[in-house]
Amino acid sequence: MNFSALQSAMAQHGYMASDDLAVALHLAVSLERPILLEGAAGVGKTEVARVLSAVHNTQLIRLQCYEGLDASQAIYEWNYQRQLLAIRSSAEAGETGSQIEKRLFSEEFLLERPLLAAIRHHKPPVLLIDEIDRADEEFEAYLLEILADFQITIPELGTLKALSKPMVVLTANGTRDLSDALRRRCLYTYVDYPDRRTELAILQARCPDIEADLAQQVIGFVQKLRREDLEKIPGIAETLDFAAALMGLGIADLTADPAVLQASLTTLLKTQTDQANITTEVAQRLAGRAA
Repeated sequence: MNFSALQSAMAQHGYMASDDLAVALHLAVSLERPILLEGAAGVGKTEVARVLSAVHNTQLIRLQCYEGLDASQAIYEWNYQRQLLAIRSSAEAGETGSQIEKRLFSEEFLLERPLLAAIRHHKPPVLLIDEIDRADEEFEAYLLEILADFQITIPELGTLKALSKPMVVLTANGTRDLSDALRRRCLYTYVDYPDRRTELAILQARCPDIEADLAQQVIGFVQKLRREDLEKIPGIAETLDFAAALMGLGIADLTADPAVLQASLTTLLKTQTDQANITTEVAQRLAGRAA
């Protein structure tokens, strides 16, 4: 599958990938390299992994990163409750300490977390490491072995090599700088807010029943709104919610009912400050430009 075929396949699943993104994803898959997608929240980075798994008809395994994430939550953990029960039953059966220990630290008692699960699949899954910049810098060290060699070392079991190499997608919102070592192991592309034409195509794909004129107005309004001084810029998901709200309210023209338009902005504006700053007058000005 070349990059054009991948781009077309993603479009069939409702994701309009730019040429740059399609080429980067094609290279990541063909070269078996992780890809780092960086960009503002709401531009569709996470959706890339979901659509990629759908295109390749494989499982999506997601690791949501956060501050304090460690190996026991991301890679593996021992099933301590089962181990305690096994210790009691083994002692009653008269097993020796060495026999019990050998059995306790076997795969029978191993709990697979997302990173370990991803390399244990026979069919390559898509591994989404979401918002890696929210995790601590120390956690990046855990990833280096996986991203470089697709293997995980467990002291009690040794090194477990990948049964198949997962397609790895990392996303980052720019919360903090990522290490050079992590970046070197990945292909990289920046995902920006879509231009008017692309966002219109996304809207029409996701909301096929929307009237053409309303779709044009919605995209024009949102594109203009993003240029305002906002705390939280609305992403693609907010655009789709805005369009669905207008359709549900029976609105065919953004300028027809200022009160309804203002009420609908709850789908786009997610802070009190933004809602206060985008007054009815401002919304009507944007709607007039969008028409």
